This record gives sequence, C-alpha cells and structure tokens, in this order.
Amino acid sequence: MNLVWQRFTLSYFTFQEYFATSYLHRSLVGLLSSWRQSSVLIQWGDTIAVALLSLVYGLAPFVSTTLLGLLLAACVGFWLLLTLSDETASTKVSSFTPIHLLVLLYWAIAAVATAFSPVKKAALNDLVTLTLYLLLFALCARVLRSSRLRSWLIALYLHVSLIVSVYGLRQWFFGATALATWVDPESPLAKTTRVYSYLGNPNLLAGYLLPAVIFSLVAIFAWQSWFKKALALTALIVNSACLILTFSRGGWIGLVAAVLTVMALLIYWWSVQMPPFWRTWSLPIILGGLIGVLLLAVIFIEPVRLRVLSIFADRQDSSNNFRRNVWDAVFDMIRDRPILGIGPGHNAFNKIYPLYQRPRYSALSAYSILLEIAVETGFIGLACFLWLLIVTFNTGYMQIQRLRQLRSVEGFWLIGAIASMVGMLAHGTFDTVWFRPEANSLWWLLVALIASYWTPLSQNKNQELSSASSEPAAN
Repeated sequence: MNLVWQRFTLSYFTFQEYFATSYLHRSLVGLLSSWRQSSVLIQWGDTIAVALLSLVYGLAPFVSTTLLGLLLAACVGFWLLLTLSDETASTKVSSFTPIHLLVLLYWAIAAVATAFSPVKKAALNDLVTLTLYLLLFALCARVLRSSRLRSWLIALYLHVSLIVSVYGLRQWFFGATALATWVDPESPLAKTTRVYSYLGNPNLLAGYLLPAVIFSLVAIFAWQSWFKKALALTALIVNSACLILTFSRGGWIGLVAAVLTVMALLIYWWSVQMPPFWRTWSLPIILGGLIGVLLLAVIFIEPVRLRVLSIFADRQDSSNNFRRNVWDAVFDMIRDRPILGIGPGHNAFNKIYPLYQRPRYSALSAYSILLEIAVETGFIGLACFLWLLIVTFNTGYMQIQRLRQLRSVEGFWLIGAIASMVGMLAHGTFDTVWFRPEANSLWWLLVALIASYWTPLSQNKNQELSSASSEPAAN
C-alpha cells in the first residue's frame, strides 16, 4: 500500500533519464549556453530574477492589474531566457519536480479545454493569463532554491503585508467608505466598517493577509536574532488584527484552518523533544483552547457573533442566498459540459453563465475554487488539480521530515507554506478571491516554495544514511 502511495505521489520519480533522452529538452535547454559564457546579464541571472519577483510581490497590493500583468510577462520572458541559456550538463535533477510535472499537465488540460470551448476567443485570452501564473511558479521555484533569495522574498512579503495591514487598521479607527455592498443592508452589521486597505475589497484583503499571518508566526522561530523575532511578532499581531477586522467569513474560516494546520505541524516538528504527556495531549489542548477563545469571542463580541451566526443562516442571509443561487447555475453548467468544461478564465465564464443564471443573480465567478475549476476545465481538470494538491502536500511533508532530522530552521518555512495553502483553500471553498492577481501570485509562490525543497525519496534516504554517521547541527 505504501508503494502504491509513493508511486501515486511520484515520490521516487526523477527526470534525469528523461532529460538525457528528450529531444525537446536537448534542442531547447542550452540553446543559448554559448552566449551565457560571455553575458554579464545572465551571469547575474538569479539576482535579476529575484529583483523582478520583488517588483511583483512588492507592488501587487498597490498597482493596477494591467501593470501587474506586465511585470508577470517580464518574469516569464526572463525565465525563458534563463532556461534557454542553461548548460545542459549542469542541469540539476531537482530543478524539475513532480510538482512541475503536474502543473504542466494542468496547463495542458486547460489548453485542450480551450480548444473545445464554446467561446474559444475568450478562453484563449485567459489561457494566456493562466500561462503567466504557471510560468511565474517556474521562475519562483528556480529562484527559491537559494536559501538567501528565499529569505529575501519572504521578508519582503512580510514587510509589504505590514504596510497593508497598518493602513487597514487606520481605516478601522478613522472609518472607510464601503466601495461595494459587502454586508446585507438589513443586517445589524450594515454600518460596521470592514477594512479593505489598498486592495479595495475586504475578502481579497483577507486572502492576501492569510499567508502573512502564518509566515509571521513561523518567522518567530525561523529568524534567529531577537530584533527579527520582535519584528515577526509585531507583524503577527498587526496582520491578524487587520484580517479579523475585514469581517470576511471566508477569511476567518481560512485563518482557523491555517492556524490548526500550523499548530499540528509545529507540534510534529518538536514532538521528538517533547515529554510523552505533551506529545500526546499538546494538540488536543491547543485545539480546545482555540475553540474556547472562539466561543468567548462569539458570546461577548456582538459583531463577531452576528458574522459567525450568519454562516449558518443559509438563505436567510443575502450573501449566502446569492452564493446558493450562483452555485445552482454552476451545477447546471458542469452537468452540461462535465469532461473539459467551458474553458479557463472569467471571460469564458462571463460568456456562458448568463445562459444559466437565475434572474437577478449575475456573477463574475463560481464563488468556489473547486467549482470554478470544474466549470472551466471539467472533472479532468479538477482531478488533475486535486492530484497536484496531494503531491504538493506530500512533498512538503516529506521534506519537513528530512529537515526535522537535520534540525534545520528551513523547515519552518515549509510548515508556513503548507498551512497557508490549507488556509487559502478553506477560504476559497466559499469565495474566488483566489483567482485575483494579488492572491493567485501568492498561491504559486507557496507552491514554488515547497517545490524548491524537493529531493527524490532515494536521495532523502542517502542523506539520512550520511547524516547518521555525524551529529546533526542546528542551522
């Protein structure tokens, strides 16, 4: 059974033999390798790449979608230049991972769905957008193999999120005009300020800040100096407060899921050093404490109580009723095109959805990640996406095991990436801010972060044998 799981998750899979025999790889990779030797630009390739990525993640909350798209195109162009100028002989096995393979398979399914789409032109435009995000993942996975560049990008994101959160808290204290109807006008919360900072939407702000909360938490343990730990603690408090004040129910659900995941992984990380009692009971105690805090908040804080109870109000809440009507129409769309869907992207969705929508319930998306993927690429695309998730989480868990044996603080970033992905998926079950550039670029950064640590299972075993002969040192 274990062997079946390892094959399903591609744990032993390596691409060395494929790269050695692939005509496509031999004819494209290294095409410009002779130019690389004399080019100062390419010799500083990773540094320039991280500078481009810094522009993407540093400016994402503040600039227009058009400018962000141009930055993504620049990243993709530079990734292509780096790939064509790579030296074939020095290509590392770990540079192409099972995660890369499934990302490529998902893109291929989306391309086929575009070819069979009833609105090919609209789907083709969004296939280009999807391609930009997936190649952003490829560039991130390449750059993040360097621990120095990895630390830089994570620190940059945390500093930018701190700026975003501070402005969000300012809106809470001084008030902010609602830019859209985010709360049922008949609800007692109709006049409650929902902060949205620079992103213009409280649900999107919650999706953007969720990874920041988790990475701020793990940074307390990963960063070594007391000054950095104090900065991480400050970011944790400020980002958490701002996320809560978005009053985004999906964001709150995602935050709870992410916190539970990060706590479980941190307990696993430290379990070898724990006494038997705490090894057994620490997780139930933390879970009970978290539930207790949530219950106290629901009982004594009226806005929280009203917002939480609205989750269970079904169609009595206007937001719930809206989603239910959209989902009913989406189920009809999936039933009519279950295999490959209507093609990727919101443009294709906007062309087809009006044919199925309930009166007065227009929508720009399916308000659920899984439903959106199913309606865009059918059950084939959804199955591939779920396979990608399983392989990614399995890869992350395997590398946490390896880094725990080495007692390397790099494992904390992996813990943060896995927990953040779980939180974003939980949030995205009831919303589609995941598809917005500010959130989607973060998602592929998290996937790339996990991919950057990947080593084949056979290499892990060799490293364990070699490390057994010497005392592992803390990083």
